Amino acid sequence: MSAAIESFLTMLAAERGAAANTLMAYRRDLEGAEEAIGDLTQADRDAIASLGGAWAGLAPSSLARKCSALRQFCGFLVDEGWRTDDPSPALPRPRTRRPLPRLLGHGEVDALFARAEEEAAGDKPEAVRLLTLLELLYGSGLRATELVSLPLNAVPRDAPFLNVTGKGGQQRMVPVSTRARQALSRWLALRGEGGKLLFPSTGRSGHLTRIRLFQLLRALSARAGIDPEKVSPHVLRHAFATHLLEGGADLRVLQTLLGHADIATTQIYTHVDAARLVALVNARHPLSKR
Repeated sequence: MSAAIESFLTMLAAERGAAANTLMAYRRDLEGAEEAIGDLTQADRDAIASLGGAWAGLAPSSLARKCSALRQFCGFLVDEGWRTDDPSPALPRPRTRRPLPRLLGHGEVDALFARAEEEAAGDKPEAVRLLTLLELLYGSGLRATELVSLPLNAVPRDAPFLNVTGKGGQQRMVPVSTRARQALSRWLALRGEGGKLLFPSTGRSGHLTRIRLFQLLRALSARAGIDPEKVSPHVLRHAFATHLLEGGADLRVLQTLLGHADIATTQIYTHVDAARLVALVNARHPLSKR
């Protein structure tokens, strides 16, 4: 990897608090660009433009991500004096539409919880852990990475909140339901002593991995009679957000709970809940009374 890319990634981590997954994605995109056209600090506009052809087979979302990474990198090169011009305007600008999230209905969520509670009734550690994970995904809307990497000290003993570190190192407090607190208490009694992580593992990371969490949820959904293809940690986060909006939650409050930096990211859930909003206007608008 070139020294320029290394410096750029160091800047992202130090100044912008970029997460490890973000840094890995930028590294792959920039190294792939260098493999295609050579040293990016010397590439001219024609070389940069040729990447559009090399990436032509990608999905619009993947192409947009790669172009965004390269634009930011070119801006960094100019700011740091690695080059005097910015060739990134030669990159394509794909128009992408943010896809609506996959959703679970209330009945499917109930079925998941019923199965998880039934399996945890015997206090087997694995079953109680899975119930706790499910409670925090759907009850608090945590991202998968946020959940599996929770430290023990994120769980206050005297307050119904979790201290969560999200994307970019941003911290927020997330309410924990009475049900989730009960599940947490059961899990803490069974997880044993030692270690600083809430969901420890013998793997390299020291905690349960996102992939393993995904596998556990898929297996649970199959046992609950739900199509496993419909269930993932992120789908449960979507269900948390959508069902809160259905219950009348404020969009700004939801933004805070989800840890979104931009309200535009949260606004996707207003499209998901469009039927409720139409019904609300029809019922409450002054002209509907005439």
